[in-house]
Amino acid sequence: MSIFKKLLFTILLVFITSNLTVANPEEEKDVDMLPLNEIRTFTEIFSKIKDGYVESINDKKLLENAIRGMLQGLDPHSAYLDKEAYRELQEGTSGKFGGLGIEVGYEDGFVKVISPIDDTPAQRAGVKAGDLIIKLDGKSVKGISLMEAVKIMRGKPGSEIVLTILREGEEKPFNLPVVRDVITVKNIKAETIEPGFIYIRISNFQTHTVDNMRKSLKKLKNENTDNLKGLVLDLRNNPGGLLNAAVGVSDLFLSNGLIVYTEGRIKDSKLKFTAKPTEVFKNIPIVVLVNGGSASASEIVAGALQDHKRAIIMGERTFGKGSVQTILPMSDETALKLTTARYYTPSGRSIQASGIEPDMIVKNIQFNVTNSNNMNNGLIKEADLSGHLDNEIAENNIDVDKKSESNSSLVENDYQLYEAINLLKGLSIHLKKAG
Repeated sequence: MSIFKKLLFTILLVFITSNLTVANPEEEKDVDMLPLNEIRTFTEIFSKIKDGYVESINDKKLLENAIRGMLQGLDPHSAYLDKEAYRELQEGTSGKFGGLGIEVGYEDGFVKVISPIDDTPAQRAGVKAGDLIIKLDGKSVKGISLMEAVKIMRGKPGSEIVLTILREGEEKPFNLPVVRDVITVKNIKAETIEPGFIYIRISNFQTHTVDNMRKSLKKLKNENTDNLKGLVLDLRNNPGGLLNAAVGVSDLFLSNGLIVYTEGRIKDSKLKFTAKPTEVFKNIPIVVLVNGGSASASEIVAGALQDHKRAIIMGERTFGKGSVQTILPMSDETALKLTTARYYTPSGRSIQASGIEPDMIVKNIQFNVTNSNNMNNGLIKEADLSGHLDNEIAENNIDVDKKSESNSSLVENDYQLYEAINLLKGLSIHLKKAG
């Protein structure tokens, strides 16, 4: 029997067995007719490649390539994971892996940067969300799969790779050298900006994110006793991660109601996640910062808090990845990463390809905190006049400059964060006056 006939027989057998397995005698279902012409075309192409390709290639390699192409043709996030890629994915969700430190997708045959991860070689080198990587070490990425591109970018710590980047606003592509390193993601950064105003940044959603978040909130709560006035939750350039981690973080700020639900074709893809009555900060104003690098799990959190009117969403429209990928392990230690559902915010919004629209649009413009000696912009005030009368009530003689001074350098050079803190201060004053 020729290779053509053997392969055709095998594929037909798989299709027939699959249809027999799926069929349910209790339900009437339309069974699709087998696409015999397409199967014949496939096996004919397979045979021609085997016989005529310039180099000898084995059946396993050809079939693996066919699988990769089948998944790549579905959407930018479905992929075949060989043993190495599957292992790297597992390492990535645990928070430690080797590489450059960027979350990437696929667009028009090129690798698109969804977001650089905080404090990684990619971020330090200047890689930005939205960049298109068109070459790796001078070789075009056009025509290779996303997983192959990721494999090239990963390598021995200390080795260098040159990314050729096409960036909006730049006239032509430019080269950016990045030195690989072991990436250990510290996904929570937390501190008090000013007394009563706290800041938490989540760089991505991993296995331990919820536990780390809970510990950080407890620490900040103890630092500020009962004087909490507002929280900035920074999800900018957070490419997402685990769905359960996003649900858990949302649950820390919601005491009831729907957080997110998913809809797909199979029963297991229809899920609903609701909040439990364990809200950490009740009635504390929250501003969530987002931008074009906020994707997937970040959008779940932002969408849930926005729909429940629990937070003000500030910044720029998010990335718009509203699909759920399920990892399906195979018997040979490989896996499929398959898009199995879309997720929806509590109000029923799908953010797929549209993103979360902030309540307040604030662009990330360049901003520098002015030196306190120049706060008046050269204008003369009463206190500057020679012989001015003193304020007779000593306790009201407040140094305004010191009062407005931040205890954190985070606000410097970050206009969006500056505006978020200002908004929280305004809300705090309003709530205090309203009783």
